[in-house]
Amino acid sequence: MSFMDFPLAQALQLGHLDAHAQQALVRRGDLSPAELTAAGIVRARHLDPFLGALSHADFDAAARRAAQVDPATAMPGVPWLPKDSLRYPGMPTRGGSRARSAVPATDAPPFARRFDACGLVAIGKSAMPEFGLMGSTEPLLGPVTRNPWAPAHSPGGSSGGAGAALAAGIVPLAHGSDGAGSIRIPASACGVVGLKPGRGATVAVRGRHAIEDLIVADSLMSRSVRDTAWAFAAAHPQAGAGAEAPVRPPRRLRIGVVGEALPGLAPDPAVAAVLEATATLCMSLGHAVEAAHYPVPGSEVWQALYTLWSRLGLDAVELAVADGGERFAAAALEPWTHGLAQYHRSHCGIAELEQAFTLLGALPGAFAAFHRCFDVLLTPVLSGPPPRLGELAPDREFEHLLPAMFHWMGYTPLQNLAGTPAISLPLGQAGALPVGVQFAADRGQETLLLQLAAELEQAAPWRDRWPAISVATALKELN
Repeated sequence: MSFMDFPLAQALQLGHLDAHAQQALVRRGDLSPAELTAAGIVRARHLDPFLGALSHADFDAAARRAAQVDPATAMPGVPWLPKDSLRYPGMPTRGGSRARSAVPATDAPPFARRFDACGLVAIGKSAMPEFGLMGSTEPLLGPVTRNPWAPAHSPGGSSGGAGAALAAGIVPLAHGSDGAGSIRIPASACGVVGLKPGRGATVAVRGRHAIEDLIVADSLMSRSVRDTAWAFAAAHPQAGAGAEAPVRPPRRLRIGVVGEALPGLAPDPAVAAVLEATATLCMSLGHAVEAAHYPVPGSEVWQALYTLWSRLGLDAVELAVADGGERFAAAALEPWTHGLAQYHRSHCGIAELEQAFTLLGALPGAFAAFHRCFDVLLTPVLSGPPPRLGELAPDREFEHLLPAMFHWMGYTPLQNLAGTPAISLPLGQAGALPVGVQFAADRGQETLLLQLAAELEQAAPWRDRWPAISVATALKELN
């Protein structure tokens, strides 16, 4: 059976299942890997025209790959989406930018090869903002990605296409990369699970880069903690480390709560209410919860973030100039990217770079000391619910866009700079829109975070919560 023939109703029903439940159907002989992939393609064809979650569709090639998948692999035929920045054979790697070529890649990094070996089948690429430098997925290249819970709102970014596709049930697993919150932001905005692993906790994903090597982490986002835990183990340098399904933490934890974002700004009242409810939930489970403070001055962290993030924009501009000249770079790159480059030229010299890298060196020790008092840090993920599309668009005036974006995402960059793991869990709601909460731990404590996440998932399940654009609503309309 080809994906053209796979029944829509059955495909939508399968979209309710996480990756583990989908692969169990193959193990029992109820479906073949090719049929499982076909169902994912049918869901993408039906739902993505409303969302713009896919930047590239590769359905025919995916069907051919699925036909060759060994049913004995870990996730045979389970459909997934690499992000547009991840090299994958046969697909372009545009990074959401008009400056990048649409020529398909011919190879893949070890990160992608690990998941190929597990039997996952990539059905396309997920949309992202230009080079992942923006917290909303509205690239001028297109597509603009809509939040499945409220289509006039942003799904976050930079892994916004991944978050939207997961929330809608198109695929159960989607790649995210996180340099300042780009996994946790869309996980919060779309109501899914987003783990940012700690520094060095995955195999190689991209070419070497002095800043990205230190602050960017990758994982597969999902709708369930067990899927996220499996994907983390599959991509770990010691393959399979911690591969068993997460259980509750081995003891009750000491949880420190911080309500203010790094610039010292209070969150939206709806976000504050979700944080308070989460702290209460943790206490009801026997954990010790108390107010805490960040272990470093927020102003220093903010300065380092602006320096490093604007340097990434400058790198993008200089690369585009090297590739095609000044006129090409001026026309192809977005105003936001040019704005970051100009900010770096104007505000960031040797002293600022030295300050940033000095802070990067000091943060691991500062957090190690913090985590001697607290096992886990609990904060919001974002200062407010997802904004309306256009509020964080890359062609908005830079002087207004810069503070608007970083104030909204003021909680997430600290773990990137420190190299520590953090996870966003969909434990709250503000009207129609999801509100996630963030748990962070010390280096090497991803398993502890996943154990706590599994306990919270059982105590406050989110499995049956579905957005307005999703397999659940589509199936109701079909019936």
